[in-house]
Amino acid sequence: MNDSLSLLGLHFTVLELISFVLSLLTVLLNIRQNHWAWLLAIISSAAYGMVFFNARLYGDMGLQLVFIVVSVWGWHSWLRGGALHQPLQVTRLDRAGWSISLAGWAVGFVLLAWFLKTWTDTDVPRADGFLTAGSLLGQVLLSRKKVENWHAWIAVDVLYVGLYLYKQLVLTAILYALFVLMAAYGLRAWKRAVQGAAA
Repeated sequence: MNDSLSLLGLHFTVLELISFVLSLLTVLLNIRQNHWAWLLAIISSAAYGMVFFNARLYGDMGLQLVFIVVSVWGWHSWLRGGALHQPLQVTRLDRAGWSISLAGWAVGFVLLAWFLKTWTDTDVPRADGFLTAGSLLGQVLLSRKKVENWHAWIAVDVLYVGLYLYKQLVLTAILYALFVLMAAYGLRAWKRAVQGAAA
């Protein structure tokens, strides 16, 4: 799984390639609000956890473990998290939700950056902490079917492209560039879903 492959001048491992494909499928299913996305999220998170461990991106590695737990919760929420245990509908954050979300991202960043700088040998504690905290926020909002999850993912994914290029995870950087485009499409699709429900 850690054997190196080369394609079109890109170097990556078999495990990174598998993680890449599963992650793309996960986001495509999320855009379509298909609950099977959560199963693929669990598998791809486990695979990417190993990729990030090998790259010494411990915040991202730990994030994958959290993603697995949140994916189980998200799967249940999407199927039974609505009123009267019905499937959850796409909604928007209110002003308080925005404030809590941004404050949570900031607090998470400070704590994670401190932890990573103090207790690991990572060379990018601030970047890893900031993006890990933002990804946690995006995952929680996605689990609750909030439109704003796509805003969080767009911001995080743009920055992840640079981080992964720095860490020479070129295939993963390409994946996150694709995620930016997919998140923009997801944002439009979920906004339409909210407008359709309102109508």
